Amino acid sequence: MTISMTGFAARKGQGAGLTWAWDIRSVNGKGLDLRLRVPDWIDGLELALRAELQRALSRGNVSLSLKVSREAAESGDALRINQATLRAVLGAIATVGSAASETAVALAAPSPMEVLGFRGVLDSGWADEDTAPLRAAILADLPPLLADFAAMRAAEGAALAAVIAAQLDRIDDLRAQACAATEARRATQAETLRTQLARLLDHSDGADPQRVAQELALIAVKTDVTEELDRLAAHVGAARALLGETGPVGRKFDFLMQEFMREANTLCSKSQDLALTRIGLDLKTVIDQMREQVQNVE
Repeated sequence: MTISMTGFAARKGQGAGLTWAWDIRSVNGKGLDLRLRVPDWIDGLELALRAELQRALSRGNVSLSLKVSREAAESGDALRINQATLRAVLGAIATVGSAASETAVALAAPSPMEVLGFRGVLDSGWADEDTAPLRAAILADLPPLLADFAAMRAAEGAALAAVIAAQLDRIDDLRAQACAATEARRATQAETLRTQLARLLDHSDGADPQRVAQELALIAVKTDVTEELDRLAAHVGAARALLGETGPVGRKFDFLMQEFMREANTLCSKSQDLALTRIGLDLKTVIDQMREQVQNVE
């Protein structure tokens, strides 16, 4: 099954007298880049979440956010403002505003809600309490979130696989056209070589006909694209096999795309035939389009 690196999931939970809301999303990336935005007053939570995400995922730029709040029945004394942090934030805002005025840059003043959103301005009320029960409750709620997230990435992967499979079919079709064009070129190429040989012999006094014939034969060998077409067929087979594998295959696909493009480039450079060159350019276009899709495969 092909898995996409693009995905999203959201979930709400409650426990230990609090409620929380999850949000996890990801886009493609060369490795696994985790960006977590979680309450720092819950001891050990971020490290535990990172460990779980690293076990569940292998690639992608992943962002996870968690917002925790008191349940409605206890909301009266749930949050309080940390005055020291608030003063520090307001001081920093004043400094930025003053610097902006000096350089004639107009900045909009932050709203009270934006100020409250700065880390540490609002005190959760758990500063002096044991957060271990809350951490355990939150971590117990993580697997369903990751299951929803994995399901979306799998659905996106299935769509990706269908697109890539169609592109592989197109490459295989173009390769068949290239084989036909190569056969059609073979007769004309032989005649062209004979004509070139005769012209060279007519205008080269003392030239060794056998040596000239050998040089022209070498040119014929250098313009032969049979190996490139055979390797393209092998690459198509390997790519189709990757689509059927389980687990991350994105890195293998990345390497295979380089091999696809190498064969298409060589085909164009050796074609010496308008029809074959057009097929090679079409191949490069499809391969480039497939490479864009492969960038999203985990």
